[in-house]
Amino acid sequence: MATTPETKKAPSEITQVVVHPLVLLSTVDHFYRVSKESGKRVVGVLLGETSRGRVDITNSYAVPFEEDEKQGSIWFLDHDFHESMFSMFKKINARERIVGWYSTGPKIKQCDIDIHQLFHKYHSNPVYVIIDAHPKELGIPTKAYISVEQVHEDGTQTLNFQHIPSEIGALEAEEVGVEHLLRDIKDSSISTLATQVHSKMLSLRSLVTHLQDLREYLGLVIAKKLPLNQKILAQMQDMFNSLPNLLDENLVRSFSVKTNDSMLVIYLSSLVRSVIALHNLINNKIINRDAERKADEKLSGKSATKTPAKDGEKDKTENKDSKDGQDKDSKDSKDGKESKDSNAKKDAKK
Repeated sequence: MATTPETKKAPSEITQVVVHPLVLLSTVDHFYRVSKESGKRVVGVLLGETSRGRVDITNSYAVPFEEDEKQGSIWFLDHDFHESMFSMFKKINARERIVGWYSTGPKIKQCDIDIHQLFHKYHSNPVYVIIDAHPKELGIPTKAYISVEQVHEDGTQTLNFQHIPSEIGALEAEEVGVEHLLRDIKDSSISTLATQVHSKMLSLRSLVTHLQDLREYLGLVIAKKLPLNQKILAQMQDMFNSLPNLLDENLVRSFSVKTNDSMLVIYLSSLVRSVIALHNLINNKIINRDAERKADEKLSGKSATKTPAKDGEKDKTENKDSKDGQDKDSKDSKDGKESKDSNAKKDAKK
């Protein structure tokens, strides 16, 4: 919520909020365990450290919370549960202090400023972080706020929320853990190229979302609905100055060279795939031919096992014929011998 020039500064000015991955995981787990079906928001306590206007939120825990949907001023937060949980967390890590609270929002509600005042007991300037457990748009799912006192014209003072920048940060050990977690949940059926294309598409969608925010802001400034902020305009000018000149010949040439290199790689990969496919086709032909040859050899082997019986019978007939021939020869030789003996006897008588 925008503040007027009469707004008082917080006791210790906070300029940045860094949310660590463990807080996001625990918040999403809290939301899906408690109110996934009902869709009600959940509330918890944020733990971390504050240094030089930067709040590092490194841990959190859930707190039982109920509120009336019709009457926003009626709500309940289990303070005893919060005190017991904080005492246990303090024994584990004494450096982590209460720096604020969170809710899954996704918007600020009427009772939030009253809940926020409870945490002034633990921190001079607590932060309120809305963590969207089911984001519908691309970008950082966190929005951070601090409370400021606003003085009205009649002299009364009220507390309002002021938005401050927030980002997602992690220590080295947390980065390793998140990397392993993403590696485990990544779908192995999706190729690396498809994953890269999906990441590029998400990045482009996020860029479009930010450009639409810039366009909306400039439109409100032109319509004089928002005051002109020179810092924002200077940052936007730096962004546009850092863009490359698309009409530069060197840039066009470099794009052409890069495109030609990519097309060459695609062409070579297509040739390699064609050669491999042809090689596999030839191997398949050879395997089929060998299979047919083996089948023919099996058939010829079966026919060869049937013919030896006939050959045996033929051998028996041949042996029989040979015996008959021998008997005939012996008979002829006996007849010839007898004829010779008779002739000899006749010659002797003469």
